[in-house]
Amino acid sequence: MKAMLLDSFGGPESFELCDVPKPVPGAGQVLVRVHATSINPLDYQVRRGDYSDLVPLPAITGHDVSGVVEAVGQGVTAFVPGDEVWYTPQIFDGPGSYAEYHVAAESIIGKKPPSLSHLEAASLTLVGGTAWEALVVRAALRVGESILIHGGAGGVGHVAIQLAKAMGARVYTTVREANVEFAKSMGADGVIDYEKDDYVDTILRETGGRGVDVVFDTIGGNTLSRSPDVLAQLGRVVSIVDIAQPQNVVQAWGKNASYHFVFTRQNRGKLDELSALVARGQLRPHVGAVYSLADIGLAHARLESRNNGLQGKIVIAVEPSLIP
Repeated sequence: MKAMLLDSFGGPESFELCDVPKPVPGAGQVLVRVHATSINPLDYQVRRGDYSDLVPLPAITGHDVSGVVEAVGQGVTAFVPGDEVWYTPQIFDGPGSYAEYHVAAESIIGKKPPSLSHLEAASLTLVGGTAWEALVVRAALRVGESILIHGGAGGVGHVAIQLAKAMGARVYTTVREANVEFAKSMGADGVIDYEKDDYVDTILRETGGRGVDVVFDTIGGNTLSRSPDVLAQLGRVVSIVDIAQPQNVVQAWGKNASYHFVFTRQNRGKLDELSALVARGQLRPHVGAVYSLADIGLAHARLESRNNGLQGKIVIAVEPSLIP
């Protein structure tokens, strides 16, 4: 099978398109023909060596799958060949999804929502699971609460806006000017152009000085240290960014705030919950760009570029017929 192999850690040029053996499913495993995968910040972090101790080279990376079941191993009962499925491979535990075929444990695979194309489904597995873990499991966002989502036009951000609205929250988000209308179309109640307005001033004005119940950080920087300035009492901060530089969060003490750091966990339950939201029309991923398997390096370079003009996700059409 064809696969993009990472031979060395480094820039986007580190990938090479190779022929590698097709995997065989073992007991409790499913072999999936990958129709589409996706690019996430985690992918370029892995490629450049941020997690070099956890990724032996050469490696097939990638963290989203939408495809069709090709074969099942002994003991598999939930799937049969021909089923359309979606999932996030178990991170740092075996080959990833930048290949024509992938093997995964039955327990982490879900049935693909029928209303989503393979391109759309591949864009949602990791970011959708991350948003669910952050807002539902860790922040425990409740009906009538308010949330500030940083980076509302990004892969996780645009999904988080829709999820928070489905949970009954009032949603504020930060984006650049070019993405204001996009964030509104995702359902945001208040959109802050962070290049023109200070989000702390805006949130305090919009909430009458109370602040928001939850801050969801998808961008890093000084978000952790500034979050207490916009938090209500007993507020929660959830971050998915691995920030190496220490930050002073002493002001969080006065707000009785709690901080949560999320690295998403794989399971079918989250996928089934996301599928239900898709079926009800409350969640729809946005595909911002599509590349071929051979052009994964170009896709990485674009996602890493600050001024990439992207809204939503970059998707990789592993099945050539899906390339627009």
